[in-house]
Amino acid sequence: MTKDGKKTNGIVTLKEVAAALGLSTMTVSRALNDRPNVNPETKKRIQEVATKMGYTPNHVAKSLVSNRTYTIGVVIPEIGHAFFPEVVRGIDEISSEANYQIFLTNSSEDFEKEKRSIEALRAKRVDGILVSTSIKSTDFSFFENLKNTGIKIVFFDRCIYNLGISCIGVNDRVASRQITEHLIKNGYKKIAYLSGPPEVTIGRERLAGFREALTNAGIEINEDRIVETGLTEIDGKEAMNKLLALPKQDRPDAVATVNDPSALGAIEAIKEYGLSIPEDIAIVGFTNEVRASIIDPPLTTINQPAYDVGKRAAYKLLRTIENENEPVENVELIANLVIRKSCGSNS
Repeated sequence: MTKDGKKTNGIVTLKEVAAALGLSTMTVSRALNDRPNVNPETKKRIQEVATKMGYTPNHVAKSLVSNRTYTIGVVIPEIGHAFFPEVVRGIDEISSEANYQIFLTNSSEDFEKEKRSIEALRAKRVDGILVSTSIKSTDFSFFENLKNTGIKIVFFDRCIYNLGISCIGVNDRVASRQITEHLIKNGYKKIAYLSGPPEVTIGRERLAGFREALTNAGIEINEDRIVETGLTEIDGKEAMNKLLALPKQDRPDAVATVNDPSALGAIEAIKEYGLSIPEDIAIVGFTNEVRASIIDPPLTTINQPAYDVGKRAAYKLLRTIENENEPVENVELIANLVIRKSCGSNS
């Protein structure tokens, strides 16, 4: 032992901490695991002595007793999109409070990599997995079979419904309808849409909201002005170039997009074409990532509560892990409109 009571070699055990205090191992265990029926002053003294001796919990032993590893896996489709780091921050906060650690993996929008990531997490014996599906996740049977193995799963942001798996997201359809209605209110008639991949829920739901807004306003939907695209700036730029190639009388006077990166790409294409925003073409996004407020002109968009999505998803997964009777839920958090100059209106 060193002068402060720490071992110079080996690992300090719970039994040694108990011996140093003259208490039972059970009492020390209760105190260090924050269990009831321990006097607060005794608990404080136990914690102080354990820290001084260099005691660290034996998670392996704890796992054997509880049949849990106190770890959860997180699978995101892309690390570069500002939305997902915020989600992970929320996940980590709730997980840490519950003494769970997270293993983060990135599928890079590739379903095969997504499957490998999930199998790797299962090999680590995680207690549950949070998944935001890739744009190529079309084999729903993979997740159905995964659920049937007993692994606890919760989807977030991008979901697969009707599998008996909970999902935490935002009100994509409603929010997309609202931002399109804002363009209509400001006098735009020839509104185009850069639509995300229909394979993912955000692509389908946001396009549905766009269509609803035009239909409700009595505006005919011009299918030539709806361009399916990916979710990156390059995708948005390519899609916008297709719209700019339309005959002048058919070009849009406003463009709504599936997310902010595609909007940023579209803005680049519009400027390179020699047009002005919003004077020639107004544009709106969906996400409210950090660049939206600092580009020229600042981007009107939908603010997604990414941090709260992460917190709610982690909370739901932990409840699902700890309660066999936890109900399946599809939770939609409220996203709100953020009006900036790119739409030609500040109100």
